[in-house]
Amino acid sequence: MLYTAILFGLISSFHCVGMCGPIALMLPVGKSKPAKKVIQILTYHLGRITAYGTIGFVFGLLGKGFYLAGIQQRLSIFIGIIIILIVLTPESVFAQYNFSKPIYKLLSILKSKLGKQFRNSSFQSLFTIGLLNGFLPCGMVYVALFGAIATQSAGFGVLYMILFGIGTIPLMSTVIYLNNFITVSVRTKIRRIIPVVAVIIGLLFILRGLGLGIPYVSPTNMNLIIQQYPNCH
Repeated sequence: MLYTAILFGLISSFHCVGMCGPIALMLPVGKSKPAKKVIQILTYHLGRITAYGTIGFVFGLLGKGFYLAGIQQRLSIFIGIIIILIVLTPESVFAQYNFSKPIYKLLSILKSKLGKQFRNSSFQSLFTIGLLNGFLPCGMVYVALFGAIATQSAGFGVLYMILFGIGTIPLMSTVIYLNNFITVSVRTKIRRIIPVVAVIIGLLFILRGLGLGIPYVSPTNMNLIIQQYPNCH
């Protein structure tokens, strides 16, 4: 199921352009030296991916607990259903609840530290901007984390979120160079694809949990997947 991470990262990056695009456009990167600019942008992405990998470790560890409890297949079905419900539920419904309120103070600190980093163009600052950016609330990251839980392994949880982050790099980098060419109309049209892809990924997780005997998609015994990579626990 690791391939779903890159796929979802590629598609969800159109959502990221709208949410995190302003941060990417404000990056203190040089314009006179193209090679240095590329390295600076990659440093920013490295920070984001480090944050995603860290969160993936925690949620992958949580998934391992479910695996040890012997409910891995039911968990996969549950996660698939949750992913589908999240993308099909209107945003207005979620807007009625402030999920960030319990950690509002922490978010304020993160945003404050993030703002200070834009005053410096050092690689350390660019990495920190990416790191803090990666920890900010994001609906697409939340959905990806369900995938990390479904890996039922701390190691695979990290890998899943790293692949998700890598999937967002192409478009997030392109927007820095070609912002004027990615119009609001184009972003809106492509964002409509996100729910479709998310539903497909949710269905794949459900199929995986059903154990229909389809190689790689719905294996009969999910324990075999874990046993093939014992060092990743």
